[in-house]
Amino acid sequence: MRHLPLISRIDRYVFRQLLVALIAVTAGLVALIWLIQSLRFVELVVNRGLSLGTFLGLTGLLIPGFVAVILPITTFVVVQFIYQRLAGDRELTVMRAAGLSPFALSRPALFVAGIATIACYVLNLWIVPASSTSFREYQFEIRNRMAAFLLQEGVFTPISDDLVVYIRTRDRDGALHGILVDDGRQPNAHATIMAENGRLVEGPAGPRVLLLNGSRQEIDRQTGRLDVLTFAQNTIDLAQTGKNGEQRYRDATEMSIGELFDPPPGMVPERDYPKLRVEAHKRLSSPLTALSFSLVALLAVLTGAFQRHGGIIRPLAAVGAVVALLAIGLMVGNLAARDPALIPLVWLVAATPGLVSAWILFSPQLFRPSADRTLRPA
Repeated sequence: MRHLPLISRIDRYVFRQLLVALIAVTAGLVALIWLIQSLRFVELVVNRGLSLGTFLGLTGLLIPGFVAVILPITTFVVVQFIYQRLAGDRELTVMRAAGLSPFALSRPALFVAGIATIACYVLNLWIVPASSTSFREYQFEIRNRMAAFLLQEGVFTPISDDLVVYIRTRDRDGALHGILVDDGRQPNAHATIMAENGRLVEGPAGPRVLLLNGSRQEIDRQTGRLDVLTFAQNTIDLAQTGKNGEQRYRDATEMSIGELFDPPPGMVPERDYPKLRVEAHKRLSSPLTALSFSLVALLAVLTGAFQRHGGIIRPLAAVGAVVALLAIGLMVGNLAARDPALIPLVWLVAATPGLVSAWILFSPQLFRPSADRTLRPA
């Protein structure tokens, strides 16, 4: 009983180091990945007038997905680093001399890994699908409404692959002069539209160009004759850059677990059902890698003979094992998407390394006399 306060104090000491390091490392890597990924949207701020607040709001919705992906990796890195430092400072040796078993030494890391696992489940099951849906809806809205900011004087502006707009001048009050529109959104009615003046107006689906005093030129495909229609007023919808009534289809990252296992009719083609099931199993199994990777790190640090000047082989072997497991996980996910019979391998890759590491690390203690548990070589 006299050891209980000491063990509790040690648990808190190691746990605090692990948790602080995990938060710091995860936040740093997320910030770096966010910075790299957000460069894709910098052009919208610099060249197309997107506000900084909108830019931060849009790219901020990507952060939960980054956290869900890197949290198992950062958990491994933190457990490996903190325990390796404790071993280098001889603190693990002192803890063993105090009678702590490998399980007692591993307990703070298992607590942190459990927190990371729960956080990954919360992210995968609720936060990431919601943030992904918000991101794509926000992006879709910006893409449609940014058309109003794209138009520049003296420039042929491609609003989309099949719609190009040119304006000669643009007044401060928003009036447009010398407008030319090449509209190929309807393959059978490719038209060139010219107007003397115009103005941007807001429509129900997004921005429109109100054209005044112009003409619409279109070649009749059957006769080859050029048809010219003059008008006093016409409108071009800039938001509808694809088919009429274009809608935004959801992808797998936006769907809930229930929708992945049982997609609503018409949401996705039936040929994509296996991919959705694989996504569901990956979403349910991937959080377990946080616990598995932590046990791999603990196995590398808490087993083997003590070395006065530390060792590099076991840490490198643990890093190599985790890298290999990540590569195998990607490969198995791709194979399972093609052959649903391989879906159990997704769970095996996520859970087996942790189970094997735990068995090697902890099971020998079940067969040792209590007197032998007081000290074990590092």
